Amino acid sequence: MPELLSSMAGGFWLSLVVGTFGFLFGLILNHFLPLFLRLGPVPRGTFGWPILGETLRFLKPHPSNSLGAFLQDHCSRYGKVFKSHLFLSPTVVSCDQELNYFILQNEGKLFECSYPKPIHGILGKNSMLVAVGDTHKRLRNVALSLVTITKSKPEFLHDIETTAIRILHSWKEKSQVIFCEEARKFTFNVIVKQVLGLTPDEPRTTRILEDFLTFMRGLISLPLYIPGTPYARAVQARSRICSTVKAIIEERKRNAGNSRKSDFLEILLTVNTLSEEEKVSFVLDSLLGGYETTSLLMAMVVHFLCQSPLALQQLKVEHQKIRSMKLKDEKLNWEDYKKMEFTQNVINEALRYGNIVKFVHRKALKDVKYRDYLIPSGWKVLPVFSAVHLDPTLHANAFQFHPWRWE
Repeated sequence: MPELLSSMAGGFWLSLVVGTFGFLFGLILNHFLPLFLRLGPVPRGTFGWPILGETLRFLKPHPSNSLGAFLQDHCSRYGKVFKSHLFLSPTVVSCDQELNYFILQNEGKLFECSYPKPIHGILGKNSMLVAVGDTHKRLRNVALSLVTITKSKPEFLHDIETTAIRILHSWKEKSQVIFCEEARKFTFNVIVKQVLGLTPDEPRTTRILEDFLTFMRGLISLPLYIPGTPYARAVQARSRICSTVKAIIEERKRNAGNSRKSDFLEILLTVNTLSEEEKVSFVLDSLLGGYETTSLLMAMVVHFLCQSPLALQQLKVEHQKIRSMKLKDEKLNWEDYKKMEFTQNVINEALRYGNIVKFVHRKALKDVKYRDYLIPSGWKVLPVFSAVHLDPTLHANAFQFHPWRWE
């Protein structure tokens, strides 16, 4: 018996060593092989360290209204399009407006969405964010249709205004307001009300928020599914959110004849082309897609307006003019929002200058010849939007917040 146990233990450790060596050798081969293959005129650049490549330098934090040291250095040395090795893959990085547009225009033809595998595990296989090809098109068309229907309902704007007023009133009792947190609270309350029909005071809303925050922390963590790690907790939190959403869906189905709700979920349940799992993923995608980006945009708008007194004053004048044409308790409508032309300029400029979405991850489906260089099949492509937004050849005074440029 001891000999058998010893033999089993020896076999286990041998398998572990061989497996680890094979994995590392595969990563190293994946790193260096493209350097020796005659792939054609790929863009200039460097692959950096084995395995890690230049990922750590690329991810080094920097202000969102700057390019960061990595892009500045590489663009000055190699031009606006260069090769690198990021996220374990040979990558063509594009800071060029025309190439970025070309990549996005050829989504599903020459390029497809390509998030790292661990992201698939945390978002779920039915998520629109990781779906590709015809599945992505089908889900996207359904999403656009549902959002259009939801926005057209009067309750949409009324709920947003009511939530905003409630949060503003809550500030009267506070000696200090941390705006980023208040923006997240406002955004989450609006999304949960619009998507699931839940009010901020309901226990399910609190549970979803707690799980969602855990989910968000794990989304950008080291992808190790070991009990206690942020990634593992995020996967578990997603499972709990899905269970809560499924329970709400079952409740809606039981009360189908008596329901008077007009939220996103009520409309979603009428779509017969989606499975229940896809509908649940739709709800999670809605939370994920709106929560961080919208709250961050609101915080950036406030930050930039504090640095631009002229823009703040013009914004106040525009809002006060619209308010003066309304009765005391009359709600705002879409016609009022259409009159907010300078407000839209401020939003556009905050999106450009703040760069909430900096880049997207794509994979070349075939060899792509563009201008004088080649993007090899299987390589990742990284169109960097922030580089275009802050390009002084495209935007005068690109590193200044200037809403009037959108006039």
